[in-house]
Amino acid sequence: MTKSPLPPLADEQWPDDIADLRAGFAGALNVYRVMAHHPALLRAWAPLRQHVVKETTLGPERSEVVILRTAHRFGSAYEWAHHVSRARKLGFSDERISALRGLPDGEDGLIVRAVDGLFDNRKLSPDLEADLASAIGHEGVLDLIATVGFYSVLGYILMTYDTPLDANIAAELERDPL
Repeated sequence: MTKSPLPPLADEQWPDDIADLRAGFAGALNVYRVMAHHPALLRAWAPLRQHVVKETTLGPERSEVVILRTAHRFGSAYEWAHHVSRARKLGFSDERISALRGLPDGEDGLIVRAVDGLFDNRKLSPDLEADLASAIGHEGVLDLIATVGFYSVLGYILMTYDTPLDANIAAELERDPL
């Protein structure tokens, strides 16, 4: 294994101009500790993250379905592991989580088809967009598209820099694998 040119920054390496972000989301996860190598990017990323992660019209459960399918399609083991943990905390069963690797029934299946459409065709077909809009509204469709894009960018960073899984998530999944 080659050494990453941008490993997660330790606290003592953290840039002063984003010191305020270290105590929050950015200091909590290795992906953002890697992004901290570019302070202006991390600063600009924060408001989008706030919307996509916290204020999305999808709500927490639909958001997790989108993220887990995106992580699966992207092949991002880091995001998959983190969001297995988050989904479990939301009450998802391991069966529901595992089903997101395939084509589940119901609304989860509709969301999976939408994520797949974005990966495969770089857009939603008119019929799929209409079905989604009927189920989750047009703002929900836009938030779904933004979430796939957001987590794809994170996937590029994670995989380019071979970002290690955060210790707490690794320990959790070692104790209770999917």
